Amino acid sequence: MPNIVPVSDLRNYKNVLGQVKYGNPVYLTKNGRGDYAIVDIRELDELNALKGLFSELEKGERSAREKGWISVDDAISRLDL
Repeated sequence: MPNIVPVSDLRNYKNVLGQVKYGNPVYLTKNGRGDYAIVDIRELDELNALKGLFSELEKGERSAREKGWISVDDAISRLDL
């Protein structure tokens, strides 16, 4: 179950930060609407790495659609093994 608290609970920030765990962010609401999230720094780093990976995969997909795909044999021959 998501951990949702009003942003005003940050007055007691030690309590709020104590609830933040890897895989268990704390969602902060402002005027009854979700506005912020506090996540474990390791989880944030992983999310940013995934975002970068997906961005690179999208570039490759776009390049393949525009320039054409190469065969597996051709890809292997281009590797420095």
